[in-house]
Amino acid sequence: MTQNPPNLRPDLARSFIPDTRRQGQPTIGMVSLGCPKALVDSERILTRLRAEGYAISPDYKGADAVIVNTCGFLDSAKAESLDAIGEALAENGRVIVTGCLGAEPDYITGAHPKVLAVTGPHQYEAVLDAVHRAVPPSPDPFIDLLPATGVSLTPRHYSYLKISEGCNHKCKFCIIPDMRGRLVSRPAHAILREAEKLVEAGVKELLVISQDTSAYGLDRKHDLSPWKGGEVRAHLTDLSREMGKLGAWVRLHYVYPYPHVRDLIPLMAEGLVLPYLDIPFQHADPGVLRRMARPAAAARTLDEIAAWRSVCPDITLRSTFIVGYPGESEAEFQVLLDWMDAAQLDRVGCFKYENVAGARSNALPDHVPEAVKQDRFERFMAKAAIISEGKLAAKVGRLLPVIVDEVDDQGATCRTQADAPEIDGNLFVDAGFEGLSVGDLVQVEVEEAGEYDLWGKLV
Repeated sequence: MTQNPPNLRPDLARSFIPDTRRQGQPTIGMVSLGCPKALVDSERILTRLRAEGYAISPDYKGADAVIVNTCGFLDSAKAESLDAIGEALAENGRVIVTGCLGAEPDYITGAHPKVLAVTGPHQYEAVLDAVHRAVPPSPDPFIDLLPATGVSLTPRHYSYLKISEGCNHKCKFCIIPDMRGRLVSRPAHAILREAEKLVEAGVKELLVISQDTSAYGLDRKHDLSPWKGGEVRAHLTDLSREMGKLGAWVRLHYVYPYPHVRDLIPLMAEGLVLPYLDIPFQHADPGVLRRMARPAAAARTLDEIAAWRSVCPDITLRSTFIVGYPGESEAEFQVLLDWMDAAQLDRVGCFKYENVAGARSNALPDHVPEAVKQDRFERFMAKAAIISEGKLAAKVGRLLPVIVDEVDDQGATCRTQADAPEIDGNLFVDAGFEGLSVGDLVQVEVEEAGEYDLWGKLV
């Protein structure tokens, strides 16, 4: 069992790649970097390859070529992607690059001219064409059968479910719209059919993701789709209600605080959707928010949070923030700390501002020195830890439903409804866990709390 580190980046997703190779089968390796949205892209690519008879290697060894799905959101992520490409070239030699950083092919080939091909984000056909050129398919129709649910890079009991691609916001620090385009929502019936198949295959938790989950359906004018003998709107509220009827936990990520978000809260109070909102507030000072080109209504946001909690007192609020944004003064940073005291968010992540090639924020005046950024990051996370510790201490003695993520000889690592995989805390059971299996949903009485994790006993 391992405790969740308090500074875990909230944009990372772990991939689990099964070894499915048979003798002589064309085999592709995959390195998937970045956020859960990129992980879903990797799953789609691998599902298409498996359908064509390719095996998937969990490592470089034995792979005829390796796909590196890159992240390009921050300069540090770009550097990590270049390192991963270099490692794949050193270990395997035959590398195809895709993903967000693929939108800058010259940047990649300038560092690694020997890559076989570079494709941009969600260019699935181009990736397949590159694989076909590098490693021609050779399927055995009697053996190479694709499971109905496709290839999953997450544990069997939870799955990411992407409902849209792209974003219509113009935040100055972000280049996602340039890399992934404007909002394109999937039809509601297609999402619900995928969710239903996942639950039928044993998935216990659906993690709903997109660039802007609240905006789902805007581009479709919230059109109607046939579903279960009736119709369902392409709208987040309707989609969440229908997913909540499937019998799995439904967790909403990347939810911008639009007014209609308040319509989701009754669904959480009823138990149809997990009482959990992942909302990227980014900052609280109106001046900083304006320089970010984001809504600057932090006071009204506090009122909205209070209204959510009045309807669903157990709601868990997670957010991410940026410190050291260009022009951020000490007074503006203090506004953020004071807002944190008032908001009492349950789960918080933080980034130090970085320039990103192509972002409009690069041209802003008064960039904050790195030492000041680091100081503010540490002060912010210290504040967040105190709030988190108090929130978790209040759960001691409570009976909570949990999902089991891992069982070893030391105990069971679980998550409560307040914890998303990889980015939030854990609940550990270190006695009487022998009969538990991964994916079990059980009741646990909380006995002890730390800054980010809980310990308890089975009931």
